[in-house]
Amino acid sequence: TAAGVGRLEEEALRRKERLKALWDKEDGEPKTKQLREEEEEVEKHRELRLRNYVPEDEVLKKRRVPQAKPVAVEEKVKEQVEAAKPEPIIEEVDLAKLAPRKPAWGLKRDVAKKLEKLEKRTQRAIAELIRERLKGQEDSLASAVDATAEPEACDSD
Repeated sequence: TAAGVGRLEEEALRRKERLKALWDKEDGEPKTKQLREEEEEVEKHRELRLRNYVPEDEVLKKRRVPQAKPVAVEEKVKEQVEAAKPEPIIEEVDLAKLAPRKPAWGLKRDVAKKLEKLEKRTQRAIAELIRERLKGQEDSLASAVDATAEPEACDSD
């Protein structure tokens, strides 16, 4: 078994070497260009840029980045505000179309029970007033009758 394992390892190593050789052949030229580009990018990133610091050294003054000027934002904001405004779809609204055709039906339904109670109270109050008037008229009739009867009584004496 030791000989079998050794042989498998040798085959694996040969396979790795062949794959490595194939990769080097395929990517040989582009790989070097890619490495060069990466190295250049690293050098660019290492370059010192001074934005807010004002150096006194002449060499460093060359690396100073000019002050950024603010961009005019007013026009962009105006365009966005105008784009956000909704356009009127209907200029004139007919109120007759918006209003319900029978606006009081719900009101009548909700108030019907209360109106029944009030109607009963109203009828009682009217009946009481009529009774009081009749009582008042009876009293006045009785006094009127008494008043007319007294002079007759006086005349008969």
